Amino acid sequence: MQIQREIATMSNEADPCHRAQQRETAEPSERGQPIPLLAAVITLAVVATGVLYILLSEPFGRAELGDRRTLADLRPAVAQAGQGADGQQLFTANCVACHQASGKGLPGVFPPLDGSEWVNGDTRVLANIVLHGITGEISVAGQTYKGAMPAFHQLSDAELAAVLSHVRSTWSNKSAPISSELIAIERKSGTRTTPFAGSDELKSLAGKTP
Repeated sequence: MQIQREIATMSNEADPCHRAQQRETAEPSERGQPIPLLAAVITLAVVATGVLYILLSEPFGRAELGDRRTLADLRPAVAQAGQGADGQQLFTANCVACHQASGKGLPGVFPPLDGSEWVNGDTRVLANIVLHGITGEISVAGQTYKGAMPAFHQLSDAELAAVLSHVRSTWSNKSAPISSELIAIERKSGTRTTPFAGSDELKSLAGKTP
């Protein structure tokens, strides 16, 4: 019997497959890794804090919990009441990019406001320019410009009056201010939905009675 076992052992050792199996390591196995106690405690504390905050907080919708103001809320109260609009500030925000802070415009591109016959001329025409805009050719101070000016009807009557009054009294301009009542009249009486087609239409407007 002993001899048979020795022969079997010698046979296994001589077998290449057997030797290869002996060199193989055991297959890895995944064991459960519980969450560390400290991490579990911290997680539960954070969740509990959030739940308590929601339960103990005031109902949602308080102003101090977020800025829920509209554009109308942000507009100064005096401007909403039709008074006190800052013409210089409005000019800087809406006009200075084209007409420049100097009021000289850009030669051949944007006409000047300083010394402009349109700025210092008929106030009804000027009011309609900002209410409806212009497109096409317009002659200013002896030079022809061809482009487009957008309408600013989104501004209030007081704001338009303020910016026009600012333009009419700045640089070399010394013309009288424009009232918000004039802007309101022209806004209500006008049926135009398109910009004025250059100087010709503006001149025809000057001859019309409101």
